[in-house]
Amino acid sequence: MQLRHLKTLLSPTEDAAKVTCMAWAPNNNKFAVCTVDRVVLLYDEQGEKRDKFSTKPMDSKYGKQSFVVNDMVFSPDSTKIAIGQSDNIIFVYKIGEDWGDKKAISHKFVQKSAVTCLLWLAENDIVYGLVNGKVCNANTQTSRSSTLYSTKSCVISLVSNVSGKGILSGHADGTVTRYFFDDEGSGDSWGKLLTHPCPPYALAWGANSVMVGGCDKKLVAYSRDGQILQTFDYSRDRTEKEFTVAATSPSGQSIVFGSYDRLRVFNWAPRRGMWDEAKPKEIPNLYTITALAWKKDGSRLCAGTLCGGVELFDCCLRRSIYKNKFEVTYVGLSQVLVRNLSTGTRVVLKSYYGYEIEEVKIMGKDRYLVAHTSDTLLLGDLQTNNLSEVPWPGSGGNEKFFFDNESVCMIFNAGELSLVEYSNNEILGSVRTEFMNPHLISVRLNERKQRGVEDNKRLAYLIDIKTISIVDLAGGYNLATISHDSKIDWLELNETGRKLLFRDKKLRLHLIDTESHGASALKTTILSFCSYVQWVPGSDVVVAQNRGNLCIWYSIDSPESITMFPIKGDIVDLERTDGKTNVIVTEGVNTVTYTLDEGLIEFGTAVDDGDYDRATAFLETLEMSSEAEAMWKTLSKLALEAHQLHIAERCFAALGDVSTVRFLHQTNQIADKVSQETGGDGTEFFEVQAHVAMLDKDFKLAEMHYMEQNALDEAIAMYQELHMWDDSIAVAEAKGHPELDSLRGNRYQWLMSTGQDEKAGEVKESEGDFQGAINLYLKAGLPAKAARLAISRPEITNNSDTVGRIAASLIKGEFYERAGDLYEKIRNNQRALECYVKGGAFRKAVELARLAFPAEVVKLEEAWGDYLVQQKQMDAAINHFIEAGCSLKAIEAAIAARQWKKAVHILALQEDSSAGKYYLKIAQHYASVQDYELAEELFVKGGHIKDAIDMYTAAGHWEEAHKLAVKCMTEKEVMALYISRAQELERDGKFKEAERLFATVKQPDSAITMYKKNRMFDDVIRLVAKHYPDVLTETHKHLAEELEAESRFSEAEYHFMEAGEWKAAVQMYRVNDMWEEAYRVAKSHGGNGAQQKVAYLWARSLGGEAAVKLLNKFGLLEYAIETASNNLSFDFAFDLARLSCKEKTPEIHLKYANFLEDEGKFPEAEAEFVKAGKPKEAVLMYIHNKDWASAQRVAEGHDPESVSEVLVGQATFCFEQKEFQKAEAFLLRAQRPEIAIKYYKGAEMWTDAMRICKEYLPNKLSVLQEEYERETSKKGNRGVEGLLEQAQEWEQAGEYSRAVECYLKMKDDSNTNLMEKYWMRAAELSIKFFGGDRAIEVVRVVGPRLTQLRKYNAAAELYLDLDLIKEAIDVFIAGEEWNKAKRVAKELEPRYMDYVDQKYKDHLKDQGNVDSLVGVDVIAALDMYADRGQWEKCLETASKQNFKILQKYVALYATQLIKEEDPIKALQLYIHHGAPPSPQNFNIYRRLFLDIISLSDTDAPESYHMWADLRNFLLQLCENMSRSAEADSAARDDFEQFLLIAHYSATRSAAKGVEQLITIAAKLSVSLLRHTEHIPADKAFYEAGLACRAVGWENMAFIFLNHFLDLCDAIDEGTLDALDHSDFMDTDIPFEVPIPSKLCVTDAQREQIRDWVLMVSMDNRLEQVLPQDERNSYEASLVAANTGLRSLPCILTGYPVLRNKVEFPPVGKAANKEDWNKFLMATKTTHSPECQDVLKFINQWCGGLGASGFSFH
Repeated sequence: MQLRHLKTLLSPTEDAAKVTCMAWAPNNNKFAVCTVDRVVLLYDEQGEKRDKFSTKPMDSKYGKQSFVVNDMVFSPDSTKIAIGQSDNIIFVYKIGEDWGDKKAISHKFVQKSAVTCLLWLAENDIVYGLVNGKVCNANTQTSRSSTLYSTKSCVISLVSNVSGKGILSGHADGTVTRYFFDDEGSGDSWGKLLTHPCPPYALAWGANSVMVGGCDKKLVAYSRDGQILQTFDYSRDRTEKEFTVAATSPSGQSIVFGSYDRLRVFNWAPRRGMWDEAKPKEIPNLYTITALAWKKDGSRLCAGTLCGGVELFDCCLRRSIYKNKFEVTYVGLSQVLVRNLSTGTRVVLKSYYGYEIEEVKIMGKDRYLVAHTSDTLLLGDLQTNNLSEVPWPGSGGNEKFFFDNESVCMIFNAGELSLVEYSNNEILGSVRTEFMNPHLISVRLNERKQRGVEDNKRLAYLIDIKTISIVDLAGGYNLATISHDSKIDWLELNETGRKLLFRDKKLRLHLIDTESHGASALKTTILSFCSYVQWVPGSDVVVAQNRGNLCIWYSIDSPESITMFPIKGDIVDLERTDGKTNVIVTEGVNTVTYTLDEGLIEFGTAVDDGDYDRATAFLETLEMSSEAEAMWKTLSKLALEAHQLHIAERCFAALGDVSTVRFLHQTNQIADKVSQETGGDGTEFFEVQAHVAMLDKDFKLAEMHYMEQNALDEAIAMYQELHMWDDSIAVAEAKGHPELDSLRGNRYQWLMSTGQDEKAGEVKESEGDFQGAINLYLKAGLPAKAARLAISRPEITNNSDTVGRIAASLIKGEFYERAGDLYEKIRNNQRALECYVKGGAFRKAVELARLAFPAEVVKLEEAWGDYLVQQKQMDAAINHFIEAGCSLKAIEAAIAARQWKKAVHILALQEDSSAGKYYLKIAQHYASVQDYELAEELFVKGGHIKDAIDMYTAAGHWEEAHKLAVKCMTEKEVMALYISRAQELERDGKFKEAERLFATVKQPDSAITMYKKNRMFDDVIRLVAKHYPDVLTETHKHLAEELEAESRFSEAEYHFMEAGEWKAAVQMYRVNDMWEEAYRVAKSHGGNGAQQKVAYLWARSLGGEAAVKLLNKFGLLEYAIETASNNLSFDFAFDLARLSCKEKTPEIHLKYANFLEDEGKFPEAEAEFVKAGKPKEAVLMYIHNKDWASAQRVAEGHDPESVSEVLVGQATFCFEQKEFQKAEAFLLRAQRPEIAIKYYKGAEMWTDAMRICKEYLPNKLSVLQEEYERETSKKGNRGVEGLLEQAQEWEQAGEYSRAVECYLKMKDDSNTNLMEKYWMRAAELSIKFFGGDRAIEVVRVVGPRLTQLRKYNAAAELYLDLDLIKEAIDVFIAGEEWNKAKRVAKELEPRYMDYVDQKYKDHLKDQGNVDSLVGVDVIAALDMYADRGQWEKCLETASKQNFKILQKYVALYATQLIKEEDPIKALQLYIHHGAPPSPQNFNIYRRLFLDIISLSDTDAPESYHMWADLRNFLLQLCENMSRSAEADSAARDDFEQFLLIAHYSATRSAAKGVEQLITIAAKLSVSLLRHTEHIPADKAFYEAGLACRAVGWENMAFIFLNHFLDLCDAIDEGTLDALDHSDFMDTDIPFEVPIPSKLCVTDAQREQIRDWVLMVSMDNRLEQVLPQDERNSYEASLVAANTGLRSLPCILTGYPVLRNKVEFPPVGKAANKEDWNKFLMATKTTHSPECQDVLKFINQWCGGLGASGFSFH
């Protein structure tokens, strides 16, 4: 992003009058500026001042000067401004929407502290910061404030994130605190985010990080978790001053920081995840920027200054004009501003995910925006300003967008339809469909509100051309899938999505009600021959056209109610405006309008709105018609559902339903009465609810309402009135009604009186009167029911009269099976059997016969089978025939039932030859199902071998057929059979089958002959390729020639191609004048050259204009002309050029001329060259042939410019002939004297060359002379003398310039005096006669030459003559004339004094004269001492200077000693010169310590003094650091650790020298293990192991030395990854330690340790566990394993101090009393100077020796 200055909104003053704050309105129409005089100025978006108002103090008694405005902010609706003031108050001013509206204070929020900054994020929430460190929230709805969080430091800045859901507050102590109203799922923490080194006045929260600036002239970018991402340091830029303010672009992709005279711009680079700094905006004399405000659309930035100025800047990455209608401005990578050039309206298109917007398109009649990012798709409606951003992975830009629906965009991509609702950032739905015609998709989104439906979004589309799917987009489920029998060409949902109309290709119009039928929605055909259909907007009325009729459905719920008008034309449109609905029809050239009944349309709208009174009032205005009747029905249904019973009564009255009206009237009377008595809703009364349930025929619900109120009689009466006696008796029985018996009697009487004998019989049966029940059943004509009852009751079956009557009735009614059951019950088996057989109940008959008549069973089985065959139950009949022994019948039944396997099985068991007739039929079946093996077996068994062979032949199984034939025939017969069969097939045109037969008997020639005879050449080729591949190419060629002879060129071409003879094909087409085909073949197979050649030949054959047209068609006109010219067909070429390409004619003439020239026809060639416009070529032709006269003639006649070339040619010829005078004359005629000079020079005729040059080219004479001089100088001294003579001649002639040049050209190394003399002469002449620049130029040439000759004084005098002081000084310096150089500088140009001194110093350095240099430049001298390694002298000299210089060279010397691996000497150096706490020395100190600690064999008593020196050095360093700026640094902690390690090492060496203290030395070695992050781990474990072994602590010795060996192996491998640390779990011995670069022991020592460890492990006498103390922790660990508590280390042993301890004055210093006393005693008894030194150190380090009473004397 770049900033471009647009204008100055407010001119600055000459004094300080800063702009305190600024703000842009969210709607981008207003900009507010608050000046130092507390006046708010209001500007429009063009920057024109439109309004202003003054702010007020909290209390007017303090006056208008008692406060300053610290911040202000617009409300989200841009109609209010909140002002934060220093007098502890926030005022909210209502400024209105229009300019000039009255300004009034709407809210006041009084605070306990001054307000410093403001944000207005949500509709009613103002967030503000106070001086007391609180960040609060003020609610404009409740006029109350609340604290969000408190800090201890003043709030100096307050910003929000891009979404406005989170805030950052900057505080005066440098802290930045984060707070979220909604973290939007980021998971970022709340509270203190970071601490900046200085107060964060310039605070900005971008989309991906936070940037902070302040008075340290640094800008720091922090990550979301407060870690530093980048630092931009301008502290070394003297022009930069503190950063005072920052602003973030609305997209969060850019941040601007304001400082002094400068705006710094930073842009986020998403691919690298970093901020990039753009070129800063430098504005001289702008002074400090005090306020920044970024317009909410990102297009403008305003900067307010200390002097009261306000500048407006344009923020833009790039800008373009789209279709000359829209201006597209990229204000950031993720934000684009689109402005309509005609209306001025703007839309801000922004990626809320921060992705870069790639390209913006405006589509859909210039109304809709479409833009892509890498991962999302942005869509927008320019009219409604509704914008959406939905996830959209890269699709390659292949989407198709459809904007037919104003509320949703339809996107089609790769067979998927996606719907995006404008202003919704989620894809509404996606479905798979291949049909993207807008007429085949219908979307409805909340277009009409319905009762009880909040979100109504539905889609209808085609799954395939015959299947419609209806989807509920809000719920995300499928509502219905409708399959149709014809292709669908139009569909549309109504506005509520409840109804779907669709039309198919047969012009049938169908209706679907998705609400009533759900997913199994049924379709109703409502119109045929439908040519137009449309829903009337805002209603459920349908208009359609059927041939010559206009069809209208005013109530689509009753599709049979249709209103029709005859029309003459076609419906073209439907309009609904100004309360009228018009159907526009074209009748010929006229347009006719038919107005629909708006009242009927109005009814539907009223019903949808639930206003039934309005609907009733409207219907009462209508005459009764089919449409009106349908509407009354609809309204009645809806009124009942809504319990609006009076309206329902009116509806049924209109419909003439008297009974329902009477019933509803009674119900309404009850409801009205209850309402009057109770004052409530009468429809809630139980009796009213029961009546409504009765109307719905829900009698159980009505009963429930009665029973809930214990209205038993009313419920029974309801059922009696409805003649529902069973239900009334059930209710009476349930409640124990006293009139129950009476009810039952009444029911029986009613049944008998109404002729319900069956029902009366059931009553009798239930009462136990079985005889009476049977009589009633028989009376009702129900003998089966009577038989059932009789069979179940033994007392009835004993009554033969009753049984006889029942049986007679059953037989009469042909209930034979039931009669048989009855006879069997009374043991009349014969009659039972007869009845069973008559009734077809053979199962019961057989079972009875097996018991009573065994001989009849077989007959019954056969009869049963015959019965089943009659009933077409063949499967069932088979087994019964088998049981009856009727095998042939069983086979026939099996065949009829298609039970082929069963038929084969039965057939196989037959021995009768008569069964053989069935083989053929069964075999034919198996042949038809391709079970050839079984079919063959059956054919053979039945003796039908020929049929089997035919079967195999028909199936193409030639091998099987052949095998079968071979088995049954001779080879000759087989071949004869097959050949004759093949010939039959050939005659029938079944060539493939014939070929197979020929192949089977190995006669491919016959097959080839057959195909050739029938002209089936493809098959000929196939067989030849298969059987004779070596003659395939010849066959192709032969067939091609044959086909060519028959004029079957296309087929011939194919075979030529297959034979690889494409040229033959081209030739064939050429011969037959089929040029198009020839061209096609050449193009396909011969490449570009062949194609062009054929086209050329085709054109040649045509000639004239036809040829031109052809060549133009192929774009080969120029090629043809070129080819004709190259082939010498000049007539054809001229013809083509004349007709179409006249500009080519000269080129053809030229080629023709070249051809004639080659042929030696020069006159003809000359004529063609002239025609070609190339007379010069003719001239050159004659010149080449030395025909000078003709060349001269042509040149003079046609090309005068060539005359000189002719003369030059003649001259050249004459020079070659040595005719110099003649040649010179020709050249002078040609005005080419330079050529004459060139030729004379070549002939070394310098005199003639000079003569001509002087006469004709005097300006080149000097150059020629120089050349001549060079030539002569090559010839030695003679050349110098010649130059001298020439120079003197020039000088005498007054040509001083040339004389000087000659003098300067003189060079003779053998005679320097001569050179000096004449060079000086050249300088004198130039000074005397030229002066100025020319003299200086000559002197600058002569001076260095004299210097080179060591003539320093002469050179210096020359320079001084021309006041070239610097050059003179340089000459004296070059001659080491230092005094002269100083005197010249001092007297003539004092500013060069330092220059001479510096040169003198450099000279002394170069000479190595250090002693002299000390007096001139001590630092340079010290550097030389250091470079030479003379360190003692260097340090001695440095010590005489200041301490800083001395320490610099001490550090350099120490660094060199460390590099030379002599750290001991380096240590002594610092002990001698002191250890300053300079951070630049810390690395040296660290390296010094680490090198000494890594030395081998340093634990012996002899090493004490080394350790003591290191210890004392580190103590001095730590004390120096405690008094410096490094007192609290991390480095000091490191050096404190180093001091402790050095102290332990020194104490260990001292203790080793005293026998009584050997255990203390061992403890110290063990304690040093916790410092292995600094001490080489192998060395520490080695020394600790040996020390433990020396004092008998073998457990620890074994563990340490074993770990030492593991470390050695790990060092060899180069990694510690495999190292086992399990022995040291729950200790403070570190695990992750540096890998030592080399081992501290020799291989022999390592092997000794390995042997000892192996020996101990073999003994198994040691337990590999570290010893523990009273804490149940390792005894040497400072940290307790169980509690984590850390103990103090003993200053003598390093072991933890637990109980008996000696304390020292500093906190954190103590000793174990036992070890301390032991050490004191040993020191006293042994008088060890080392131990005494240790105690002396402890005394110095700890500020005393505690309560020991020890004295060093």
